[in-house]
Amino acid sequence: MNTDLLMPTVIDAAEAIRAGTLSAVHLVEQSLHAIETHNPTLNAFGDVYADSALAQAQVLTEEARAGLLRGPLHGVPFGIKDLFSTAGLRTTRGSLTGLEHVPSQDAPIIRRLKDAGAIILGKTATTEFGWTGASTSRVFGNGRNPWNPQLTSGGSSSGSAIAVAARLVPGTLGSDGGGSVRIPAAFCGAFAMKGSLGRIPTWPWSATEMLSHAGPITRTVRDSALLFDILSGPDPLDHQALPALTESCLARCDQPLGPLRVAYCPTLFNTPVDPIIAASVEAVVYNLAERLPVTVTTLTLDWQDPLATFETLWVGGRGIAYGKALADRLDQLDPGFAALIQRAGDYDLGDYLKAVQQRAHFANQVHALFNDYDVLLLPTLPTLPFAADQVAPEGWPGADGAVPWARWTPFTYPFNITGNPAASLPCGFSPSGLPIGLQVVGPRFADAQVLQFCAAVEAIAPWDQHLPPLLL
Repeated sequence: MNTDLLMPTVIDAAEAIRAGTLSAVHLVEQSLHAIETHNPTLNAFGDVYADSALAQAQVLTEEARAGLLRGPLHGVPFGIKDLFSTAGLRTTRGSLTGLEHVPSQDAPIIRRLKDAGAIILGKTATTEFGWTGASTSRVFGNGRNPWNPQLTSGGSSSGSAIAVAARLVPGTLGSDGGGSVRIPAAFCGAFAMKGSLGRIPTWPWSATEMLSHAGPITRTVRDSALLFDILSGPDPLDHQALPALTESCLARCDQPLGPLRVAYCPTLFNTPVDPIIAASVEAVVYNLAERLPVTVTTLTLDWQDPLATFETLWVGGRGIAYGKALADRLDQLDPGFAALIQRAGDYDLGDYLKAVQQRAHFANQVHALFNDYDVLLLPTLPTLPFAADQVAPEGWPGADGAVPWARWTPFTYPFNITGNPAASLPCGFSPSGLPIGLQVVGPRFADAQVLQFCAAVEAIAPWDQHLPPLLL
């Protein structure tokens, strides 16, 4: 039997280790075998810490046998996006300029993962400094979709989504500045939510801190809910970090769903949506309207596309910050990222302040929607996965823009601008077997409500029983 099929979810792994029916050593060995088998094709992982992970797993296995558990993730291996600082472990940030970068301090999200008993198995691939929603990388090799390795996994948390979808590890961590956990989750058939801005603390400081979120990528909603319980809460390293949650996200997922007012938008900003995606999303919305205690209203919103606002914040922040630090190393950068740095010179302080003002105006419009509705549903992306070596779908307009990937992700970056919790969950497959994502957006700070709603959708339309062809 192919052991890849037996990779447990985060919660199942943790429960089995606590019960003594699974050891941390066996689980780490299983993950290492899966990585050895599939990573050469998929490019999910960069550095893999086989020896240290096995040594730690042996200690944790002995502790579990003695009834000593460090936390709710005792012995569960994780992949970590190679943007997160890890003390003593190389953090390349997906750049040839960072191959020797070894942080001296863990990011808060890493410290909390360790404190919960998890094992860091390795670093997962990211695009250079997380700059693009595609999966191109000169450090890791272009990320490949487990459902069709000729196609992109999406990014920038490419390796984290691949690793979960291909059952290389039970769970991973990613980050999201414009859709970077939701895009690859949608393309790879996984679940991911970026919480409200500040829900999970981020560090080191980012030049796009008003857009940047951290969050897990998992196979199930309840796995992510558990991780939000563990990873959320204030930290002095992040001045935007929110107060601790007043309820357990996981416990909320186990509660019956109460009546909700649901807004359904088949598209935003008149963006053409692939008919296959449109039909799949509409079908799941119709299904949940029939089977859940919700009232669904189909809307056409008159919001103006905040692309120019996003581009100014993204290019101005990242381009200037990295341009100053890497001015003499532009030839080592991804050409797209180097072009972004050069275009940063087109913006001045007046442009940046105007974008900050426009951000507030757009956020006001989005927040006002939730005076009348509890949840917003829409496609995660308007396009299916495209070639892995490309940065945009063939023929997609705007490929020469300052942030070309934002042209084909018009449904994700708006909610980085506003800071709303936004999740992507699998809602079907194309005729060729490619996953399709449904995006679920909630009011600011309603992270537990969004997870509860997603769990209710998962219960009536489960997806984890589907396996990528390379695992069959």
